[in-house]
Amino acid sequence: MVEPVLPSTARTLLARTARVQRDGRAPSLVAGVVRDGGLAWSTGRGDVAEPHTDVQYRIGSISKTVTAVAVMRLRDEGRLGLDDPVERHVPGTPLGERTVGQLLSHLAGATSESPGGWWERVPGGSLEELQLTGEDVVLGAARRFHYSNLGYGLLGELVARHRGRPWADVVRDEVLAPLGMTRTSPRPTGPAAQGSAVHPWADVVLPEPEHDAGVMAAAGQLWATLTDLGRFAAFLLDDTADVLSSATLEEMTVPAGVDPSVPGWSAYGLGVQVLRVDGAVLVGHGGSMPGFLAGVFVDRAEQTGAVSLANTTSGLDPLVPGLLADLRAAEPRVVAAWAPSPPPVSLDLLGTWFWGPTPHVLRAQAGGLLHLGPLPGRSGRASRFTAREDGTFVGLDGYYAGETLRIAPDHLELATFVLTRTPYDPDAPVPGGVDDRGWQ
Repeated sequence: MVEPVLPSTARTLLARTARVQRDGRAPSLVAGVVRDGGLAWSTGRGDVAEPHTDVQYRIGSISKTVTAVAVMRLRDEGRLGLDDPVERHVPGTPLGERTVGQLLSHLAGATSESPGGWWERVPGGSLEELQLTGEDVVLGAARRFHYSNLGYGLLGELVARHRGRPWADVVRDEVLAPLGMTRTSPRPTGPAAQGSAVHPWADVVLPEPEHDAGVMAAAGQLWATLTDLGRFAAFLLDDTADVLSSATLEEMTVPAGVDPSVPGWSAYGLGVQVLRVDGAVLVGHGGSMPGFLAGVFVDRAEQTGAVSLANTTSGLDPLVPGLLADLRAAEPRVVAAWAPSPPPVSLDLLGTWFWGPTPHVLRAQAGGLLHLGPLPGRSGRASRFTAREDGTFVGLDGYYAGETLRIAPDHLELATFVLTRTPYDPDAPVPGGVDDRGWQ
């Protein structure tokens, strides 16, 4: 059951949205905030048909996240690995030595756009018709973040070849339909907004074209309603309807490539943008195509999301982060009550351990996790760990992400380091040994 926002919150959200639509001169704009699995508030501004929640707008690069979900489903089925070379799945391209994971995180060095005409405004064809060459590789592998629409065109082709069906059919059947996003489609159907360009010096508009982008559709083809985009925000908040596991969704949100051109902190995971805005970490994606701007971002810590759709090519200030900030300030999340939970190791193994002479604390956390880090108030390396079936633990984040933690009664082994109960305990297997004279 979705609980509506308070009337005072609704007023604040409406005031922000109205100002963005007016100052940005968008012919129409729809926006909403999401919690409890759906829209808790929404509005339509400007020349928008009613009900405003059921009008399709083009969502542009949010399509990339949908494509990434389809790729991760293939990975989870064992059909591919993120470290697989592209050549193994889509042979014959100049990016063959780059990996699937690098394409997902925009680290493959592919050119930003596909060759030929401006793909966002002219009909597209097949991958073969693109006639890719070495000029479509502009950077070395994993050298830096470089946003690539072409890379996602290749990922859409990968999905289609593995499933033996067009990309659009695959994402409809495997992602959109299970999530109940029945009003999301590659071409407009039913009530849909007209894409518009607004003149920079006068209050007049020009219709933008709409077309089938061919192989590039996976980078920005989809249209969606506010209701459907709200459902996708709920998906990003872990209401996955078994489309992906929670662990895989969490994996997608881990930053891989950092975008240095953006003020503040901005990164990219596996098909999602990860932003730090005013202390909050937001996960989602923005979208733009000629005639349209869109955004869906969620605050997974607060379990809230916000979405916006507008039919203008440019000039609109970002709306979604502001809506999330307003909601967080007006109606902060009330977290669940603390309750005791069993630790994953015996109590005598928790507490202070020493990395050389430096004290660290091993503590249990909810959900069967361990946390190893410096004493409170001190800086240093810290990570969370989860148990493996063999009795070891693996790092989830921080410096020791992916590393193995082995726990013995008198020492911890972690990435060649040995932590002991006292500084350089002579009775523990400290690499290099401990001077027989001891501390003097």
